[in-house]
Order: sequence, then structure tokens, then C-alpha cells
Amino acid sequence: MTITMYGITNCDTIKKARLWLEGHGSAYRFHDYRAEGLDAKRLDGWVGKIGWEILLNKASTTFRELSDKDKQALDEKKAKALMLAKPTMIKRPVLEVGDRILVGFKPDAYEQAVGGK
Repeated sequence: MTITMYGITNCDTIKKARLWLEGHGSAYRFHDYRAEGLDAKRLDGWVGKIGWEILLNKASTTFRELSDKDKQALDEKKAKALMLAKPTMIKRPVLEVGDRILVGFKPDAYEQAVGGK
């Protein structure tokens, strides 16, 4: 089973999720949005599976710093454009486990999706 974690290196939640995976012997690849970017096709796949509302982190500093105009009248197209332009607006981490997508870090959900040692 292939596991890929998406996020940014200095995020505290990413650090917790990485420690959990490593502590449970789960091999994974880490994809840093800042260093590697994010392609539209991958984001479209995530949105198709779980919806843009789950992915867009309205509590993020990046989102809060947007102009009021950019925050208003959000729909899928506008949200995807914002997330592609500034991937730090995507909730972290996004974990691809095979064909499943997990957003955020919840040990119980990771245990169900990945298992333990």
C-alpha cells in the first residue's frame, strides 16, 4: 500500500502525523507543497472524493490574510484556484492511503487506514 503525506514541513500537525506514522512502522513519502507545489489534477481528484469545503482551511493564516473580495462567494472553482495559488490554505496533512484520502491528523483514523506495527 502506497502512502503519501502532503503538507508543509514546519507545520506542527504534520510533525505529529509524521511521528505517528514513523512510530507505527508505516513507510510513506512526504510531499512538501512549498518545495514541490501541487498540480491541479491531484487537487481535482481530492475535491472529487471529499469536496473542497473539507480541504479549504478557512482558519489558516493564509486564508485570513486574503482580501474580503477573495473570501466572498466561494465556490468549488474559486476555492480550487485559491488552493492552487497558495497551497498553505489546504488543511494539513492530506494523506493518500491507496485510493483513500484523509485530511487532518486523528490517530484513530490513521489507525483504521494504515494500521499499526
